[in-house]
Amino acid sequence: MPEFFEQFTSEEVALFLGLVTGLIFGAFAQQSRFCLRAACIEFWRNKPGAKFSIWLFTFSTALILTQLLMLNGNLEKSSIRQLVTTGSMSGAILGGTLFGIGMVMARGCASRLLVLSATGNLRALVAGLVVTIVSQAALRGILSPARSEASSWWLVEGSSRDLSMYLPEYGAIAMGVLLFIAAIYLAIKNRTKGYYQFGAVVVGGSIALGWGLTSWHAANSFDIIAVKSVSFTGPSADTLMALINEPEFPFSFDIGIVLGVFAGSFLASWLTKEFVIQTFTEQTGLTRYLVGAALMGFGGMLAGGCAVGAGVTGGAVMALTAWVALFFMWLSAGITDRVLDYRRETA
Repeated sequence: MPEFFEQFTSEEVALFLGLVTGLIFGAFAQQSRFCLRAACIEFWRNKPGAKFSIWLFTFSTALILTQLLMLNGNLEKSSIRQLVTTGSMSGAILGGTLFGIGMVMARGCASRLLVLSATGNLRALVAGLVVTIVSQAALRGILSPARSEASSWWLVEGSSRDLSMYLPEYGAIAMGVLLFIAAIYLAIKNRTKGYYQFGAVVVGGSIALGWGLTSWHAANSFDIIAVKSVSFTGPSADTLMALINEPEFPFSFDIGIVLGVFAGSFLASWLTKEFVIQTFTEQTGLTRYLVGAALMGFGGMLAGGCAVGAGVTGGAVMALTAWVALFFMWLSAGITDRVLDYRRETA
């Protein structure tokens, strides 16, 4: 296999690996209805059901398989940025909070918006573009000073970011197994379709696949390769800016992820006849989507990733800031739902 890839540049290989990972994630995220916002709403309304179980299947699978990669030496902790570089706790707290508020307002997190966009949902497409533009502004544009300032309020050294250090041996895997069992229990209790359960497991597997493939690429390339997996805020911003600013489309794992997820979701929805054009209506509104998307764009860059990039991908390697960001996404999403939707929908 390494000999085969020697005929391609590192950028071409990275793009291919990203496309493969993204295609799997996109197709099965679309089919399983994987969505953090939906899971949060079920949880905070004291009705943990099929959507919550689907999220648990994805998260627990990603956690178990990624930890097994690390245990077997296929993924070195020293190569994982989230575990070796200085992180921002203030960014995780504030960014996670803003992201959680935004995903409830926009009716989907960054990954869900990309998946839905490929199924003909123009509301998700518009909101996703706003997320991408604001993410770019927070990364390198007019909002970057505010992001940098908020990120500097509370820093944590890389040596303290590995949560597995505070757990017994195999503690992270045991945690993943318990969450997987909880997912099975909820799926059986709520008669969740087996196909949805399978799809959610594959989505979680794609997270581990991304870690494994980039780790393999880094070990077999003469170039410096970043070891990473699925994320959306930064990669989506890079993809959009490449389309706008670059005369030649650059190749990278991140861009492959975005293109692959879109293509995978489109193909899945087309083959299952679920592709339907959906637009804004008087009932859906527009302002709510735009405000929510803007909060997600800034919050995602501040938190170091979106609900998938920080929450699942970072959580799978037991990065402290990822777990903190995920916690505040859940908390703020629950509060936002209670304020904006719960009373109105249950009145």
